[in-house]
Amino acid sequence: MYSKFCQKVTLVAALTVCCAVFASCTQGAASTGGNAASGVYKIGGTGPLTGGAAIYGNAAKNGAQIAVDEINALGGSVQFRLNYQDDEHDAEKAVNAYNTLKDWGMQIFLGSVTSTPGVATSAESNKDHIFFLTPSASSTEVLGGVADPLTGTVSTPRKDNVFQMCFEDPNQGLASAQYISDRKLGTKIAVIYKNDDVYSIGIYNSFKVKAQELGLNIVSATTFTESSQNDFNVQLTEAKNAGADLIFLPMYYTPASLILTQAKAMSYAPKFFGVDGMDGILTMDGFDKSLAEGVMLLTPFSADAKDDKTVSFVKKYSDQFGEVPNQFAADGYDCVYAYYNALQQAECTPNMTASQICDKLIPLFTGSFTYDGLTGSGMKWDTTGAVTKSPKGIVIQNGIYVGMD
Repeated sequence: MYSKFCQKVTLVAALTVCCAVFASCTQGAASTGGNAASGVYKIGGTGPLTGGAAIYGNAAKNGAQIAVDEINALGGSVQFRLNYQDDEHDAEKAVNAYNTLKDWGMQIFLGSVTSTPGVATSAESNKDHIFFLTPSASSTEVLGGVADPLTGTVSTPRKDNVFQMCFEDPNQGLASAQYISDRKLGTKIAVIYKNDDVYSIGIYNSFKVKAQELGLNIVSATTFTESSQNDFNVQLTEAKNAGADLIFLPMYYTPASLILTQAKAMSYAPKFFGVDGMDGILTMDGFDKSLAEGVMLLTPFSADAKDDKTVSFVKKYSDQFGEVPNQFAADGYDCVYAYYNALQQAECTPNMTASQICDKLIPLFTGSFTYDGLTGSGMKWDTTGAVTKSPKGIVIQNGIYVGMD
């Protein structure tokens, strides 16, 4: 009896080990060989879901989720499973988040929401040959292979798998200078920018070049850093003493909100002109919206647009998340739909590996592929990975964004 019992235990143990090994092999194949069993594409992204830049990350995630839900409800051949990881707007944490997504079996990547993490994760995805389409990491360093507008130096080789849904930083600077000049918004211009941030530096550099070309009079250019962005009285005093009637703010909304607060305290009321990083200031906790009255910025998305696509998106977003969507939400939504269209046109299937999908999407995006979305019509991508679309001017009036064009 004892011998037979031992034989049975041994047999069960052996079968258990075999099953475990088989399951492990199957899971390993799924992580590198696509998702044939589930019939869905695994789409990942990283963004600041907590911390000072969380407005951007959560907006992009929420916009992407709405698109995923809409597409999955269609029941077609393209279905998505979305996984967003928190990177806290930190490059090292973004790489950790990226590795979590890679271990999960990510096949296509929404990249990182902000530029500094985006530079880090774009390098990782390039090594792994996973297609990268970011909603809002706008630095040229994310793409690589782009010459500095001042020096002509190419800092890193082109990352051929990396593309942007947002405007590049230099394009934001160029477009802002052109917009200010065309509409004669200021005669004496001050600039305050963050000199330890690739996003702010990139926009300022191209703005300065274009402003000089257009004959705009920059009377003051001052800087700050991550550690000094709690007091802007020196910068504002210099701008005021120089007679600046417009201040250009190529930065995110957190330092911009303090600049507006401190300008009010010193009874200095120039016009303020920002870029896409300012989008989100109205939903910042504890911020007095009246301080942003009259602030202008360029963005590819205006929530008050009357076309059916925008109206539908704004309603869904407002109903689900209790606030008006910003540009980051719209870009996240557009990224998912661009993937939806591209995967079909490239004849991809969910059982393909990330590398196989990347091989098909790169020539499509650099070729004939176009996309009509919330943030632009007839959008195309060039061989640098940059998108072509037109910016829209908006102004804050009575606590909401209003189109200027």
